[in-house]
Amino acid sequence: MASGGGTKAVVAALSANLSIAAMKFLAFALTASSSMLAEAIHSVADSGNQVLLLIGGKRAKRQASPEHPFGYGRERYIYAFIVSIVLFSVGGLFALFEAWEKFHDPHGIEGQWWWVPLVILVGAVIAEGLSFRTAIKESNTSRGKQSWVSFVRNAKQPELPVILLEDFGALLGLLFALFGVSMTLVTGNGVWDAAGTAMIGLLLVVIAVILALETSSLLLGESATRADVALIEEALTADGTRVIHLRTMHLGPEELLVGAKISVERGASGAEIARSIDAAEARVRASVPSARVIYLEPDIHREDGS
Repeated sequence: MASGGGTKAVVAALSANLSIAAMKFLAFALTASSSMLAEAIHSVADSGNQVLLLIGGKRAKRQASPEHPFGYGRERYIYAFIVSIVLFSVGGLFALFEAWEKFHDPHGIEGQWWWVPLVILVGAVIAEGLSFRTAIKESNTSRGKQSWVSFVRNAKQPELPVILLEDFGALLGLLFALFGVSMTLVTGNGVWDAAGTAMIGLLLVVIAVILALETSSLLLGESATRADVALIEEALTADGTRVIHLRTMHLGPEELLVGAKISVERGASGAEIARSIDAAEARVRASVPSARVIYLEPDIHREDGS
């Protein structure tokens, strides 16, 4: 994976979710709590998602081929989109189905192991909190002054926004499960457990939809950020060249396609135009290193601006 910070956050989340999933399944086996089962499946889905992100990152590093001359950078977007589908189906819909079943057959949490879900949920909150802290720390290196909402919407590297939303959802889901289990223990009414499960399901569906919308936009092909577009235009015009039009598109998180039509003086020789284009490309790459594929089309400057 090209982004070391993204890899670190994914591995941290995967390690936390695998251990948490095992503990949640143990709690469900001892208490038959639907909230614990929903949370266990949630952790399994998250673990699978993190594996998918790692696979996508590895496949995206393949060299360009005649069939894919611009490389495989968008594989990271494809796998991030698959993550949203897994989260929606395996996580969200399963939890809602389990809540529906529990509403129709509510039962309390009984027996000598009633305290196990509470201990495991508190421990899981701590583990997820540590994972979330790692994701925040790694995201801050590229977030800059953006708000968190803006970062999730505008990030070109899909791993960090995915892990941020998953960890945030996991923490909220644990609080919902803790609410459902606690109220069931206090009242002896399993409807509270079902309510906690339903809240977890709705939360996962919402997060999955957000991820699907954001990653589908990346799959369609997003332009460079406004800051990068400004730097590219500044680099192109540094020698007085006029930019007639400029287009950019991300071929992957760290690879940008730049296409522009630039003006040249009437009477300029082919050699002069070639040197001017080479110099402009060098300036663009120096200003925006991710601009790896650049196509510049020369055109005669016209007074009408066309």
